[in-house]
Amino acid sequence: MMSAFDVVTYGEAMVVFAADQTGPLSQVEHFTKRAAGAELNVAIGLSRLGFHVGWRSRLGDDSFGRFLRDTLQTERLDASGVVTDPSRPTGLYLKSRCDDGSDPQVEYYRRYSAASQLSPADYDPAWFRSARHVHISGIGPALSDSAYELALCIAEGARAAGQCMTFDPNLRPQLWRSREEMVERLNRIAAFADWVMPGLAEGRMLSGRDTPREIAEFYLGLGVGGVVIKLGAQGAYVRTAQGELTVPALPVACVIDTVGAGDGFAVGFISGLLEGSTPAAAAARGNCIGGLAIQVIGDSEGLPTRAQLDALEAGR
Repeated sequence: MMSAFDVVTYGEAMVVFAADQTGPLSQVEHFTKRAAGAELNVAIGLSRLGFHVGWRSRLGDDSFGRFLRDTLQTERLDASGVVTDPSRPTGLYLKSRCDDGSDPQVEYYRRYSAASQLSPADYDPAWFRSARHVHISGIGPALSDSAYELALCIAEGARAAGQCMTFDPNLRPQLWRSREEMVERLNRIAAFADWVMPGLAEGRMLSGRDTPREIAEFYLGLGVGGVVIKLGAQGAYVRTAQGELTVPALPVACVIDTVGAGDGFAVGFISGLLEGSTPAAAAARGNCIGGLAIQVIGDSEGLPTRAQLDALEAGR
């Protein structure tokens, strides 16, 4: 049977007001409004590469929600699974501007948002199982207990259907009641994945291990098929039952905005898997797109089109 989608994912689409000048947020007078959200960034990046992507979420019946719906349409995402909630607002956050390559300051306004009401009622088995690939981030499950239960439904369904599933922990400790709850719940979801893709610090926090090899061994022990650990400027460590290797990063002369780097990596890695690339080649593309993402301002603005990626890969 033909798949309706190449990839499906869910999460919280947000509006970000990005500072137009450097300095503390309290002193910034002008901001630029953009779309944001880790899973949305991945969905947008894959759509720009020509994949058919389905997006599931909840948005408020407000101007921010309408702005995000326009963005979904512009980026050619299937939004048939997006629900409008008339009683809850769309989430947003503020982001500072840094010109020295450091991580920006962010302030979130997402408590009681429409997306926090995601629940197993939003799980449509036929819709999710109509995709070749399922992607989950650790942010969606952190929004609420019901959103966590939805993540479990999606992960269990993907495993039962034999779909390939990637899981990016994308830790947001401030959204959880405790570190222990975060570790237990996210590792439970990770155990259903074919690929787990933490950053090094995230892997250490979730596994209690120190080195990339030890972190990968922890997840392989849970039954995960493969592990990719993002190492920033050092590239990415890839481990499966068949072996291990480190894939070098794309050299970047000037880091502009670090937000979205991991999402760019996920776009590259998932697109490589969908095209039948080896894990090493998929990780190399992940490093490439992650490197592109941090060279421009914006969470998804640096994600390339297919033509741009083809030209870049042809010149490497």
